Amino acid sequence: MVFFFRTSFSRRTYGLLFDWLYPAHMPLLLKGISHWTDTPEVTTPLLKFMAEFVLNKAQRLTFDSSSPNGILLFREVSKLIVAYGSRILALPNAADIYAYKYKGIWICLTILSRADFIVLSHQIAALAGNYVNFGVFELYGDRALSDALDIALKMTLSIPLADKLAFRKLTRAYFAFLEVLFSSHITFILNLDTNTFMHLVGSLESGLKGLDTNISSQCASSVDNLAAFYFNNITMGEAPTLPTAINLARHIAECPNLFPEILKTLFEIVLFEDCGNQWSLSRPMLSLILISEQIFSDLKAQILASQPVDQHQRLSVCFDKLMADVTRSLDSKNRDKFTQNLTVFRHEFRVK
Repeated sequence: MVFFFRTSFSRRTYGLLFDWLYPAHMPLLLKGISHWTDTPEVTTPLLKFMAEFVLNKAQRLTFDSSSPNGILLFREVSKLIVAYGSRILALPNAADIYAYKYKGIWICLTILSRADFIVLSHQIAALAGNYVNFGVFELYGDRALSDALDIALKMTLSIPLADKLAFRKLTRAYFAFLEVLFSSHITFILNLDTNTFMHLVGSLESGLKGLDTNISSQCASSVDNLAAFYFNNITMGEAPTLPTAINLARHIAECPNLFPEILKTLFEIVLFEDCGNQWSLSRPMLSLILISEQIFSDLKAQILASQPVDQHQRLSVCFDKLMADVTRSLDSKNRDKFTQNLTVFRHEFRVK
């Protein structure tokens, strides 16, 4: 089955298989996952099959606008992930924890990431493949989406950060999942308790420092979405009124060093490392700078203090040029101007 999906791109052939599987044979997958949770030789192929089944390769999942198939498909995905996640978390660890637990978990995260949620207006969400409207779940009190996100988060939290960073495929799936959460489900993130929120954001900082450019860019995107939300709803607002904005303000009040530390990390990467994704890193840098002039001013002083005294005046001019013609806005034109300035800033700062 997995081979079929990797070699067939036809919308028609996908539709034929979908009609054959749903609804007659979907319960079989669920029973297999539920009964053989402790047997990765069974669960791994089943989960990989579902990961291919939800992959919108060549727009093969573009159902008709009047079709309920997208909603039905995601409900099956949710059932499968909840069944696997709730059971695998209850099992004791094995000697080979990667094969026994971590592999199944990263495949589950891949399944949700491939759904690639896109938040639309009025907080209505839809899959990137345009085959489901997530607003339907909330409207009718269907917990398919919330249950899938809840169990996926519990699975990620069950894995120590060191392990998330140690296994390559797990690392990629984890940060891809976080990018989906921070881009399309920011409300879900901000409604978490502060300790969990800090754990997730802290792991983003670890991802930024990694050697993988793709992961670093995903983490930068996640940080940018979070910082942009803060800027738009708290910095530029008279007082936060949205429950999510109030939650974020509370998180940051309890962890005041969060944004300054991330901004410092981003500057250190751009200035002192050979990064190949400067454009991606520039996006959260501007969002974080605009959140607070004091944060940027303090960081500038820290960086200058780390350099030779005879270079302070030259480097201070570099910082001034960085913000030249950059306004207090996150519109695309202003972002592009900052990115251009950052390129010049990096070059002039590194001149000996």
